[in-house]
Amino acid sequence: MKAYYERRAPEYDDWYRGVGKWSDRDRAGWDADLDALRQALEAMPAKRTLDVACGTGFLTQHPPGEVVGLDQSESMLEQARRQAPNATYVHGDALDLPFEGDAFERVFTAHFYGHLEAAGRETFLREARRVAPELVVVDSSHHASDVREEWQERILNDGSRWEVYKRYFEPEALAGELGGGGTVFAGRWFVAVRS
Repeated sequence: MKAYYERRAPEYDDWYRGVGKWSDRDRAGWDADLDALRQALEAMPAKRTLDVACGTGFLTQHPPGEVVGLDQSESMLEQARRQAPNATYVHGDALDLPFEGDAFERVFTAHFYGHLEAAGRETFLREARRVAPELVVVDSSHHASDVREEWQERILNDGSRWEVYKRYFEPEALAGELGGGGTVFAGRWFVAVRS
């Protein structure tokens, strides 16, 4: 999976922006949903935040307060440094966070949790709780998919093919998995939960 994200970094935001191979997809309401998600993130209280698996920094720029972005891909971090230059970035493993306990007030993650299988989810939640008392998870809404989970074949612009595990969520079910909490945002395409 590390190689996939390393190679996908230059084209990752095409998915958010609906350009390139994503331009022909029927994504009614996508832009409005994405704007509403950004506004919901910006309305959260300012906190010292760790953005785990920050990727290109597309959403890193929206949680208020001091933000540290962490990713295992140097290519993703290069993109993030350009896109969200106000954050600080660390190269590291999301399942073995290189920080002391309670180093942050919030752990934030977007479109990472939904790629974790059961053992990875347990490890991530343990690590997130170790470094911060609050966790905010953004991921894909079940309303946009007929399935709850699947293995997807993803083809990058260079023609390489990858198998990626993906889950889709309803806010209440996601909050339950995280140990309780409330909805930050619930849309057709995205959900965000604070636990």
